[in-house]
Amino acid sequence: MAIQRTAAHSVQSTNIADLLERVLDKGIVIAGDIRISLVDVELLTIQLRLVICSVDKAKEMGMDWWVNNPCFSREAHRGELADSLSGIEERLQRLEGSPVKGLDSGG
Repeated sequence: MAIQRTAAHSVQSTNIADLLERVLDKGIVIAGDIRISLVDVELLTIQLRLVICSVDKAKEMGMDWWVNNPCFSREAHRGELADSLSGIEERLQRLEGSPVKGLDSGG
């Protein structure tokens, strides 16, 4: 006598968009430590911390490091660009003002 069983399907289904919305709304923290030791001497320690959440949730938790980071500031990039361009212009003026070595017309 054989008993047939069918796979039970979940009545509620979650699509990827719903799952992503939940994760970004609530947030996920993944933490881990890797330690490499040899004869009770710790050679390397790596601490991994990963937080996945929305920007609004991160601000709620007090994580707003990107606000004051100059790498993410438009003004900082403009200042760096202006400094770089002025340096290039100064170098160009020096090069145009000095004779080029090795190209003398004498012979």
